[in-house]
Amino acid sequence: MDTSVKGLNKWANAHTNYGLDVLRIALGFFLIYKGGSFITNSRNFEDLIAPLINFMGGMLTFHYIAAAHIMGGIMIVFGLLTRWAIIAQLPILLGAVIVNFIGEFNLTNLLLSGLTLLLCLFFLFYGGGKHSADYYFKMEK
Repeated sequence: MDTSVKGLNKWANAHTNYGLDVLRIALGFFLIYKGGSFITNSRNFEDLIAPLINFMGGMLTFHYIAAAHIMGGIMIVFGLLTRWAIIAQLPILLGAVIVNFIGEFNLTNLLLSGLTLLLCLFFLFYGGGKHSADYYFKMEK
């Protein structure tokens, strides 16, 4: 099997269905929701990184997470540059999983961030699929 992006796209287009498109769109909306929730509950983030505030660049991290979730979620919903939007999510989701083991353990947060990470890893390889803006723009050439 061809492991290049072109080969992955050919495989994804041959194995596409509406269920995977709905799953991709739901993932995008979930990320948009979490980005908005992150902005409205910024105090929780400040409490979480209080010991590391000078090390991590707290405000930069905060803005990266919010923007990546909201803009990346919009791009994933439409299937536009899907793999790039997913790549922007990966460090955030890895951090969300790790935080559960460093700070206060929260099973719900671990399951949500772990499942979201797994879905993002799937769509990193699968791409946007046949019913996406990526596919539409590729066919316009």
